[in-house]
Amino acid sequence: MIFTDLDGTLLDHLTYSFKPALPALKALKERSIPLVFCTSKTRAETEKIRRQTENTHPFIVENGGAIFLPEDYFSLESEMTVEFTKKDEKNAEYQIIELGTPYSRLREALFQIQAQYPGKIRGFGDLSVEEVAKLCEFSLDEALLAKHREYDEPFVLEEESLLDNIQEAARLSNLQITKGGRFYHLMGANDKGQAALCLIEIYGQKFDALRSIALGDSLNDLPMLAAVDTPILLPKPDGRYDSSVKLLELIFSKDTGPTGWCDAVLKIIHGS
Repeated sequence: MIFTDLDGTLLDHLTYSFKPALPALKALKERSIPLVFCTSKTRAETEKIRRQTENTHPFIVENGGAIFLPEDYFSLESEMTVEFTKKDEKNAEYQIIELGTPYSRLREALFQIQAQYPGKIRGFGDLSVEEVAKLCEFSLDEALLAKHREYDEPFVLEEESLLDNIQEAARLSNLQITKGGRFYHLMGANDKGQAALCLIEIYGQKFDALRSIALGDSLNDLPMLAAVDTPILLPKPDGRYDSSVKLLELIFSKDTGPTGWCDAVLKIIHGS
C-alpha cells in the first residue's frame, strides 16, 4: 500500500496538476494497489482530488486529524479501531477514525497566542476566502474548500524569529506546530504517522504480506515516512530536499512533484 502527500508531491506545487503522474496512477489501479492520500488538506479538498483521480481508497486529512474509510471497504474487526470509529454525521458514506483535536479548540488556542503576539500570526480562520485564494493561488471555490477545517489550523507567521516562542505557547496548551509546504499548522497530538500506522493495522487484518510505502516532501510528512517500510522524499520546487526530514532508510527522488512521484512509484512497482 502507498501513502502519499498531495501538495508538492502528487500535485505540482504551483499548478496543483497531477497529470505527469498519470502513468503511475494507472499502473497502481491495474494492480489494485491501495493509494492512500495522507495530506494537510481538508476532507472537502481531498474528496475533490479523489474524484478527479478516481481514487476509491481510504484517505487521511489535516495532518492525521482523521481517517475516512469508505463504507463497506473492509470490515473493522480491530478492537482499537472500533473504539475510535464513528459514522459520518454528514452522510453514510464513511466510517471515521478521529485522532485530532476539534477545530474549535485549536481556534481558542490560536486566539490566546495571538493575544501574546498581536499582528504576528494569522490563521485560516482569520482569513477571508479571497485572502486564502491569493496565498494558495486557488480559485475562490478551492479556497472555500480549504477553509472547511475540522482538525488542523494552518497559519501564516509574520516573523520567523517568533517560531520558538509560539511553539512553546502551543505546547503549554497541549498542542503542537508542524510545517507543511506553504504554512505552519497548529494541531493536537495527532500526525500523519499515527494515522498511517492505524490504517496499516487495519489493512494488515486483510492482507498477510503487506509492504507500506510513503512519499512526501516536507517536515509534516516525516512521521508518515518513519511509519512505513519504504520512505521516499521528493525535493522542493527549487530542487533542494527539506533538511529537517532525516531518516536512515530514506530514498531520495530525483525529480520534483508529480514527475518525481511518477518515477518513484513506477520504480517501486517494477522493482527497480
